[in-house]
Amino acid sequence: MHTVAVLALDQVIPFDLSAPIDTFNWARLPDGRAPYRVRVCSVTEEVSAGAFTVRAPYGLDALAEADTIVLPGTADPTGPLPPGVAEALRAAAANGTRIASICVGAFLFAATGLLDGQRATTHWVAAGDLAALHPAVTVDPNVLYVDNGQFLTSAGAAAAMDMCLHMIRKDYGSAVAAHAARMSVVPLEREGGQAQFIVHDRPPAPAGTTMEPLLEWLEENAGHDLTLEDIAARAGTSARTLNRRFREQTGTTPLQWLHRARVRTAQHLLENTDHPVERIAVQAGFGSPTAFRDRFKRVVGTSPQAYRRAFRGAPPRETGTGSRETGAGGLEVRVPQQS
Repeated sequence: MHTVAVLALDQVIPFDLSAPIDTFNWARLPDGRAPYRVRVCSVTEEVSAGAFTVRAPYGLDALAEADTIVLPGTADPTGPLPPGVAEALRAAAANGTRIASICVGAFLFAATGLLDGQRATTHWVAAGDLAALHPAVTVDPNVLYVDNGQFLTSAGAAAAMDMCLHMIRKDYGSAVAAHAARMSVVPLEREGGQAQFIVHDRPPAPAGTTMEPLLEWLEENAGHDLTLEDIAARAGTSARTLNRRFREQTGTTPLQWLHRARVRTAQHLLENTDHPVERIAVQAGFGSPTAFRDRFKRVVGTSPQAYRRAFRGAPPRETGTGSRETGAGGLEVRVPQQS
């Protein structure tokens, strides 16, 4: 059985702590057995989790026995690591243990030095601080998670579940991961393909900005042959002004945004239809199958055919409601009484 150790440090973020516990505990093999044993460990007997405290039944020695270690974020991720944590994580890494961080848990991970020279991500709000504090780490704020093989990092909140489902898929295949996703009531795949990383979702634009109507129009017309001049005409401005305003409000250019929208359309078609690649290239708005394959591989990190093979796994075998390990990895939760 694969052992997952979730390290709860003081001021742990509750969602970061619970997401890997639940996601891994929902996984079931085709015969109904649980493939993961989840253990919550900590440095001290009790740690604060904001509105409540948690008592972890395992100490740092559990890290040495784990196949995977998950590092949830904390309310003060830039603070020093507790004594013994960095050493325990480095020793586990030297033994080949897989280590993954959630949200600002990347700060804790980076503080060990294990991410030096690696590509990583974190919550987009904290990405600049992570890059400044750990310049040896290449921070990418535009992805849901990064998989470097032994080391993984995820962005904020729900991206933790994306990353955990990705690890389940790597460990036990698409059917087991799909079952865990289904039981968690989340999609196995959000928009964006998985290779070494999940690709960009639609670049954000604050609600009510001048770009919002244009973004909706681009989404609806991504399959058409559009030029920058066409987009500028729709916006009622010059191409130069459009580029400047678009980058200010979305962080990218109109054509880059359009390319990503087309790739998202292609991913949906690859996952849900049997259409040949040549037809999908036309439906998604690419000029030719060659241009489609080139752009898809640059954005997603794999070919359209490989993406289709990876993300059209067989549906999970029904195993009934199944059972879950009691105690959520042995975790004890205490909610303070109000006076």
